[in-house]
Amino acid sequence: MRMLRIVRRVLLAVPVALGVAVLAFLSLHLLPGDPVQIMLGDTNSSAATIRAVRHELHLDQPLQVQLGLFFARLAHGDLGASIVQQRPVAALIAEALPATIELTVATIVIAVLIAVPMGLASALRPRSWIDRAVLSTSLLGASMPAFWFGLLLILFFAVNARLLPTSGQIDPTIGVPTVTGFLLVDSLLASSGAAVASVLRHLVMPALTLGVVFAAVLARTVRSSMIEVLHRQYVTTARAKGLPETAVVIKHALRNALIPAITVAGLQIGELLGGNMIVETVFAWPGLGRLVVNSIFARDYLVVQAAVMLYALTYVAANLAVDVAYTVLDPQMEVA
Repeated sequence: MRMLRIVRRVLLAVPVALGVAVLAFLSLHLLPGDPVQIMLGDTNSSAATIRAVRHELHLDQPLQVQLGLFFARLAHGDLGASIVQQRPVAALIAEALPATIELTVATIVIAVLIAVPMGLASALRPRSWIDRAVLSTSLLGASMPAFWFGLLLILFFAVNARLLPTSGQIDPTIGVPTVTGFLLVDSLLASSGAAVASVLRHLVMPALTLGVVFAAVLARTVRSSMIEVLHRQYVTTARAKGLPETAVVIKHALRNALIPAITVAGLQIGELLGGNMIVETVFAWPGLGRLVVNSIFARDYLVVQAAVMLYALTYVAANLAVDVAYTVLDPQMEVA
């Protein structure tokens, strides 16, 4: 039954993903003016150049033909070619995506390590000074723009203390053979202590910038959910049986309290990708967000189109993962 629910939810996500792809395709045609002239970015392009680009993008074909060609290319992993860099868009995204994934994973780890203990400590001592401190801190973190916090970290750790580098993913003097594309993993595979240390030092500030903001929202969710669960009948029953308080909190309460937190975390992953654009630009992090920002300024429309589609599909995948996690954590829950 549980597997049937998961399969059903996966099947429901398919038409959503197709709708996202169609909207990404139509966005090219919703631009005011001639999209080819917008991409070329100047008014001096000859008519022959405009015709050549329009033919290359199949914009001289009927709309339904263009849509069919778009899905045919997608089926083969072809997202078109960058007009600015003259390279396949899929290759550009494949090069940038591992850096963004590494940053996102590090952000989630930092956020969970901060948020869960804070939420637990606050929920176990409601209306205490710890509770007030957690609520105040989380409110400050949630209200603080990520780019501003990032600039504060640069000012303190890089400019004044000179402990951490301000930009990049690794010291440019250190070479690491590319195996997986994930620089931290490749550094570990190369058994290069200097490379691992350099990657971690470059990762600290951007991950902390996003992680603190993420943790602020997550801690409040864990706190409110934990307070509600601690008053449930099954928790009272577990205490009445004489179980240690640690076992009651960790085994019986925390698991159910994490369900709403997983919902928030799943939705926040999408926001993390959006926020990455700014933070990756601040720290010159060579990820997908920085690629999108540079492509917007360069009017490299096909790169932006592919990235937007990828972001939207990430939202779909995150929501699907949340629903699957619901089913695993609470088999009695009906997945819509």
